[in-house]
Amino acid sequence: MKKIISILTLSIVLSLGAQAQGQKIGHINSLELLSVMPEMLKAQEEVKKYAKTFEDQLTKMQGEYKEKVEAYQKMAKDPKTSEAIKEVKVNEIQDLEQRILKLNKSGEQKVQEKEQELTEPILKKADDAIKAVAKEKGYSYIIDASSGALLHAEDKDNLLPAVKAKLGIK
Repeated sequence: MKKIISILTLSIVLSLGAQAQGQKIGHINSLELLSVMPEMLKAQEEVKKYAKTFEDQLTKMQGEYKEKVEAYQKMAKDPKTSEAIKEVKVNEIQDLEQRILKLNKSGEQKVQEKEQELTEPILKKADDAIKAVAKEKGYSYIIDASSGALLHAEDKDNLLPAVKAKLGIK
């Protein structure tokens, strides 16, 4: 609740201060902008494909793990199986389990790195376009409506159509 009040207070203070000084405040939903940028859609698709390679490998390893556990359970029931063989099989299962965990962790990290690598230039392009449109239209401040802090905004101050046009997006 305090966060909402402080956001409200900040918005009001910025708005009143800007109006008192004759400065314009605009708004844009950056998430909506990014969702219609072809580069972002392409990057998201590439990240999905990259993540799928890890998912496929994990699925394969999990199948292998399941087979090893089932084989061990059968073998363990056989009274002829020595403790040394059982121990070797348990170690194999534990080793595979550790490799699965390691691949899962490193895969997540690598996917995040890939996503950042692909989206960073796109975010910069969007930011540059927003700043250019704000400057062209004389706005001193631009508020991101996607954060949920924007409670009211005039359509005439929405920069999304102008930024989309600047980027060549219909």
